[in-house]
Amino acid sequence: MCDQDHFEDDRKDYEARGLVTRKQFGKIVGAGIAMMLPQVANAAAVTESEVNVKTPDGTADCYFVHPATGTAPGVLIWPDIFGLRPAFRQMGKRLAESGYSVLVVNPFYRAKKAPTAEQGGATPIQSVMPLAQGLNETTHMTDAKAFIGWLDQQASVAKNRKMGTQGYCMGGPIAFRTAAAVPDRVGAVGSFHGGGLVTTMPNSPHLQASKSKAQFLIAIAANDDTRAPNDKVALKETFAAAGLPAEIEVYEGSAHGWCPPDSTVYNEPLAEKAWSRLLALYSKALA
Repeated sequence: MCDQDHFEDDRKDYEARGLVTRKQFGKIVGAGIAMMLPQVANAAAVTESEVNVKTPDGTADCYFVHPATGTAPGVLIWPDIFGLRPAFRQMGKRLAESGYSVLVVNPFYRAKKAPTAEQGGATPIQSVMPLAQGLNETTHMTDAKAFIGWLDQQASVAKNRKMGTQGYCMGGPIAFRTAAAVPDRVGAVGSFHGGGLVTTMPNSPHLQASKSKAQFLIAIAANDDTRAPNDKVALKETFAAAGLPAEIEVYEGSAHGWCPPDSTVYNEPLAEKAWSRLLALYSKALA
């Protein structure tokens, strides 16, 4: 699970330091929409749709976007605790414009259709905690297999190229477990301010992911690193021992949740750095 208890503290700190203005925060809360992301150079024309994906536990409402012509590597996006919303549709579309067939899922479909957080990234964390607590290792694994299987049925997804998966906040561990659940299909994993990647349990996500065949990008928030400084060490040692390429970096100056554009601690320069590293990973691992 992510460090949900710290979201409000981080927002207050960023606002006090002038990194998020009251005007920006008011726009997020009032409109419930994402700030605009930078445009993609030479963006591909895309086709987007709302889709329903069958899983062992029901039907998941998702957003699917892909280049309008040809085939492209599939990518599965796991949102943060605030779920499927305009910010993540925007992120998915931007990735599709960069040449990928992207499925952004509602991880809380068992309990509620999207939107599951009415104010997006500004929603009080306490109101969405019960949704996150309804997920576990079993749901992560079964959903991962169902979503990857669905992507492989789509005409726009290249069957001769590996898929990628990326997760934010609580989505980080789920992305790790996706690589473990479908090791022959997933070739790249991105985790951004993922919480709960390293635990003392034998089913820790980082131990499960180390048995995959993927390459990894792990972007750690500075304040998460302060709270759990040994996690990055465990990650480096585990992936090195497994012989899996892993770029593991603490993003200095970032706060937990800095990547989604509707986050109250959104940090555009560092979010763009993480995005550029993600594209570099995908261009190499999904070629």
